[in-house]
Amino acid sequence: MENQKELYSETDIKVMRAAEDALLKGQNRVEELKLFAENAGFNRIGIAHCVGMTREAMQLKEKLSDKFDVFTVDCKYAKIPGSEMLNDETVRGTSCNPAGQADFLAKNNTELNISFGLCMGHDIMFNMKSKVPTTTLIVKDREHKHNPYQEFVK
Repeated sequence: MENQKELYSETDIKVMRAAEDALLKGQNRVEELKLFAENAGFNRIGIAHCVGMTREAMQLKEKLSDKFDVFTVDCKYAKIPGSEMLNDETVRGTSCNPAGQADFLAKNNTELNISFGLCMGHDIMFNMKSKVPTTTLIVKDREHKHNPYQEFVK
């Protein structure tokens, strides 16, 4: 087998070090995220959230704002009609805009982005379009109250 460490750049190793130093046994992921961001030297954090989780995203912003500049953007950013986005006149309502969310955060020079309750596929598009490291804090799972693990512990 080839040397697996060769797969990592010097920058990648710094991220891995920041992650290792952020492990907080018995603590929650938000506290680990804050420590990781500090260890990595990040100052600007972006939160791309589902419009249905605006209240929760603002609570997260408040928790992070004691140490970071935090920028939030909801999934309906720029209010693109669904029929226009998908070239389908039968689609109603406003389309989600994960590429627009990533662009908004890039224009605000975020250094770390958080995917927060975005729909399946939209989260993937957001991650693909983000120009900076991105982590997922909440996944959308309507059946299991955003905790897909519940499917496995039935």
